[in-house]
Amino acid sequence: MTTLNRTLWFGGSVGVAALLIAGWQLIASYSGIPPVFLPGPDRAWNALVTGFFDGELGALTWATVQRMLYGWLLASLAGIVVGALIGSSLRAREYIQPTLELVRPVPVSAFMPVVMAFLGLSGFMVTVVISIGAIWPVLLATIYGVSNVEPRLVEVSRSLRFGGFQRLWKFSLPNAQVDILAGMRLGLTVSLILAVIGEMLTSEYGLGFSILQAARSYQSDQLFAGVIVLGVIGLISNLALQAFEWRMLRWTRR
Repeated sequence: MTTLNRTLWFGGSVGVAALLIAGWQLIASYSGIPPVFLPGPDRAWNALVTGFFDGELGALTWATVQRMLYGWLLASLAGIVVGALIGSSLRAREYIQPTLELVRPVPVSAFMPVVMAFLGLSGFMVTVVISIGAIWPVLLATIYGVSNVEPRLVEVSRSLRFGGFQRLWKFSLPNAQVDILAGMRLGLTVSLILAVIGEMLTSEYGLGFSILQAARSYQSDQLFAGVIVLGVIGLISNLALQAFEWRMLRWTRR
């Protein structure tokens, strides 16, 4: 993408966002909907600024981000390790993958009562639920990437008389990098969603609980401020992971 195209793309994105905000302001100001239900972007912005400088919105945001990252890192690590072991063994794929395909479509919410029964309503329970939900994109992407190594690379590893671990470390995992990083990006989005849902269910300190409390008390400006912060968290985390992915995969552009 050239510099001109990148500038046009960025300008178009900013223009669309500005139009949406302007439309939101017009609807809030002239549609007759009470501000208690639909505050304008001006009210949401004031609540956002007040929450960060005079309130505890910063602490709430940090609590949610920490919970999201802990669950995502645990899911990524477990997904890569287990996925590499399954993907590198044909017999393991034949025996285990059908079970994975059976469990994968089950919503994470179905596992929540089971996890609650063992761990109770706690922050650790939320982290475990996040990991359960975020592990699937990483696990399946790793299995696919590791099990689909270029046949010529397999022949090279055999001619070099590499053992199973050497073949996995030097050929299979580098070959699966693109798939693994794509799975991690999906897992990060799932982690943020589950962190908010978990905080709402367990009343753990964080943005999810704050948004729920604002909705119950009809403080719609604070509710929208919390939603805006969640959107910014998702945008920044995705951009950060994109930059990391671009750096890690620079060898593919040579």
